[in-house]
Amino acid sequence: MFGLSELAVILIVVIVVLGIKKLPELTRSAGKAARIFKSEAKALKEQDAPGGSPAAGNVVSGTVVDRDGSPRT
Repeated sequence: MFGLSELAVILIVVIVVLGIKKLPELTRSAGKAARIFKSEAKALKEQDAPGGSPAAGNVVSGTVVDRDGSPRT
């Protein structure tokens, strides 16, 4: 009879043998995903920093108020 360790080894070998056909397709799709992610991150970085400073457009004007609604001085 087979023990648990032998069954695990057989299962790993079967997964590798059956999965080896899909490996090039998986690596190709992972490369495409990495390229898309890199280009989107670059585009987002360029969009956020039109004046050279990343925080240039992040200033919000307003009034700070306390919990009771009265403005702070």
